[in-house]
Amino acid sequence: MMTSTDPIADMLTRIRNAIRVHKNEVNVPHSKVKESIAKLLEANRFVEGVQVNTDDKVKVIHITISKENAPNRITEIDRISKPGRRLYTGVSEIPTVKRGRGIVIISTSKGMMTGAEARANKLGGELICKVY
Repeated sequence: MMTSTDPIADMLTRIRNAIRVHKNEVNVPHSKVKESIAKLLEANRFVEGVQVNTDDKVKVIHITISKENAPNRITEIDRISKPGRRLYTGVSEIPTVKRGRGIVIISTSKGMMTGAEARANKLGGELICKVY
């Protein structure tokens, strides 16, 4: 198996590809960062469910994108900060996505959170991705 230089972008691409071929679930190799991003997507109702499964000592994140025959809630999911070019923001410059209909996920000193949560906690950080 080839390891990705950007595992977060790999996870977002797997979700994007699953949506394009009308699959309603996807498995992603586990990491704490990817798990917290997936849990934020679930908390903001962009995905149906997130489970961490352990198969033969290998942890896998099982993401249920939508229920059977239900429309997908994700229209767009993009990586913002990349390994070659990290993008950081202060609390006053946190972007709004689609006039507040989408979310931006930020990695702060207090963990992963949405742009609204980061604003409420007066925290800036690295812009991870935007979801609409």
